[in-house]
Formats: sequence, C-alpha cells, structure tokens
Amino acid sequence: MSAVTITRHGSHNAGEYHAHIAGETAIGRLTWVQRGDVRIAEHTLVPAEIGGRRVAAELVAALVDDARTLGFRIDPACSYVAAAFRRHPEWAALRAQVRRDTA
Repeated sequence: MSAVTITRHGSHNAGEYHAHIAGETAIGRLTWVQRGDVRIAEHTLVPAEIGGRRVAAELVAALVDDARTLGFRIDPACSYVAAAFRRHPEWAALRAQVRRDTA
C-alpha cells in the first residue's frame, strides 16, 4: 500500500487538508472553517480512484494532530469525522461541545 502524504492549504479562517498518493492524480480532501478556538470539520471527500487506502483516516489524523499541536478543538460536523471520534475515545478532549439544531 502506498503512503499517504498530507498537505495543508488555506488561511486562519478556512482551509483544507489534501491527501496525496504517489502515482495518483486524485486527491482526498477534508475541508474546515475556523470559529474562535474551534475548527469545524465540514466535509471529507475521497475519490473512488484512491478509496480503500485509509485516505480519509489519514486526513482526520492530520486534523487531530494539528488540534493537539495548535491548541484548537474540533467540531466534527462531517459524518466521517464524527464516526472517527466515536472510534477513538482518546480524542474526546479535542472535541468541541456544539449544540446542533435537530429541526
């Protein structure tokens, strides 16, 4: 399996993590926006051409590593990121407590 390389793009207010696999043109993405000390993970997108190679997991791991290093919390608005937080209870302190309207 090819290694996944993560790059970071954007500004202080919004950005994306990009996942690259050597020899592939398709790029996985995790998009986010910043609100105060919370980074809202909006969407995780992995094209079929690079699916099944832990691309989404690597994108979320990069987000979590940055949260630890840079001191922000994460609002997992994206369903994939929310599922990753459920699989990793050790990340609980990094999760922002956000109330979502159910209407």
